[in-house]
Amino acid sequence: MTTVADLLIEKQAHLHSIPSGLSVLEATQIMNEHAIGALVVVEGTQLAGIFTERDVLRRVVAAGRSPSSTRVAAVMTSEVIAAPVEMSLEEARCVMKHRRIRHLPVVRTDGTVIGMVSIGDLNAHQCASQEVEIFQLHEYLYGRV
Repeated sequence: MTTVADLLIEKQAHLHSIPSGLSVLEATQIMNEHAIGALVVVEGTQLAGIFTERDVLRRVVAAGRSPSSTRVAAVMTSEVIAAPVEMSLEEARCVMKHRRIRHLPVVRTDGTVIGMVSIGDLNAHQCASQEVEIFQLHEYLYGRV
């Protein structure tokens, strides 16, 4: 059983995190620079919230707020669903599906944030696993060509 911690190691991802005092403009510039859809908001090493593209659309753009003067703390999602390091990928997929979220911060038992997995990460992992299985089945049925 592959866990979210295993996936973080596999994808060798850097955790992109920000303090809650950053402006929305600065946060979206970081998101654009790294081509990501969400940032973990931390206080020290602890999870304080998550700032996503959806937050920008609903709480900034639709509300007519100024990105340069609005702080992330005012518009981030503070009730964050996080995955413990031992959560399986299937459990993570179910959480994302049922909660209708695309990003899941991964935390240790002490609450330290160590990374984030996205639905895209889960889909890419599943696709790669299926490709390996198909190759192995092909080799088993037809031998090496």
